[in-house]
Formats: sequence, structure tokens, C-alpha cells
Amino acid sequence: MTVERVTTKLRKVGNSLGVTIPKELLERLGACEDNTVALRHENGSLRLEVVNPEFESLVTAYREGNEKYRNALRELSK
Repeated sequence: MTVERVTTKLRKVGNSLGVTIPKELLERLGACEDNTVALRHENGSLRLEVVNPEFESLVTAYREGNEKYRNALRELSK
């Protein structure tokens, strides 16, 4: 895993603070305008992930199916 440190400033955006992410870094993430990103706070660090809507829909379908058929899946796993 490559660790790269990029610094930028927080700026006021309405009642919130925003951050500008350099274009080169966004290109390496495969991100573009109108993508959804997830921010995760881990051990004092902030992690940015580009959300893949197709993957998210698959995870949602899995969770719904797992909940609905929990008992049947438990019996099948024996």
C-alpha cells in the first residue's frame, strides 16, 4: 500500500468546511465530478473512498437476502 501525504486547506462553504482535492490525486482514485465519496474516521485519520454504486447495490441486496433467509441459510450451512 502506497502512502502519500497531500496537504490542503479547509475552506468555509456555507455553514460547513470544505476541502479541495488535487486533480492528480482524484485521477489516481478514479474519481470525477458528481461521484459519491465516503469518509471514514480511523485511528485519528480521515480516509476517503470513492463509492461504487453498483457494488453498493450488490451489498444491499446481499444484506436484505441474508436477513430474509437467515434461518434457511443457517440450516443449509450444517
